[in-house]
Amino acid sequence: MNCLVVYADVVWLLNACIDFLLLLLTATVLKKKIKRWRLVLGAFIGSTIVIFAFTPFASMMTHPIMKLLYSLLIVYTAFGFTTFRNYTQTVFTFYFVTFMVGGGLMGTHFFLQTNEMVNGLVQSQSISYGDPISWLFVIFGFPVIYYFSKKRIESVEVTKIHYDQIVKLKIQLAEEELELAGLIDSGNQLYDPLTKTPVMIMHISSLEHCLPAWLTEQIYSKTEISQIPENDSVWATKLRLIPFRAVGVENQFLWAIKPESVQIYHEGSSIVVNKVLIGLNTQQLSTNGEYQCIVHPKMLISQKMVIA
Repeated sequence: MNCLVVYADVVWLLNACIDFLLLLLTATVLKKKIKRWRLVLGAFIGSTIVIFAFTPFASMMTHPIMKLLYSLLIVYTAFGFTTFRNYTQTVFTFYFVTFMVGGGLMGTHFFLQTNEMVNGLVQSQSISYGDPISWLFVIFGFPVIYYFSKKRIESVEVTKIHYDQIVKLKIQLAEEELELAGLIDSGNQLYDPLTKTPVMIMHISSLEHCLPAWLTEQIYSKTEISQIPENDSVWATKLRLIPFRAVGVENQFLWAIKPESVQIYHEGSSIVVNKVLIGLNTQQLSTNGEYQCIVHPKMLISQKMVIA
């Protein structure tokens, strides 16, 4: 009589590692910066389903509805909840990544035609946990498929300027240095009408600590700046009033300031922009906090470029 010894702690650890890598790949696909401890916690919660496989609740926990609820909890733990649309997108991406990697393992198995390995691969989420040979296939095959999938996702790019893309920026303003994320938006065609300087849009909260209190108050209240205090006279050369049009609204004005420089990290290069204005907006630009400003596409053209 053959007896199969199952080491529950080893099976749990392997599942935890797999869940962590799947969550990490999901964050890569969505281009989200997630704290590592949240991914670890999400992977830990996901791996606890293994514990139930050795209890009377095994049949209940392996039901598709319970697996769906479990995956919703895993995604919520790892990525949080900002909006329903964003959360749903994250859940679907998590499933896409899981099926992609799992399909890669299945395809590799049938390509190699290793019949001895099929049990553990097919039954890794059921009560049976396969034999040592099948788990060795998962242990060595999963990292290879993960690495291959990650590289293929990262290689899907456009050769020209990437519009609707998140980039990193470093801004020098009033002896302060800010680092934040910006969205390259081809729809942003705002210029200073006098100097033809491109205007990037930023929520005022990102610069509030760099600006004098009287300036932020008047921008929030949308009132005219009648007089600049003498001790803040340096701002007289930095402030601009930019006319713009919004949907259904005309004759709008946007206060803008001139920074010392803006550095954009784009496609492995560092682009230094000296001719730019920052328009101060009082409305949130991103509902999920992925970016804090909207970059003018002209800022990526005819500027000083330094290889990073």
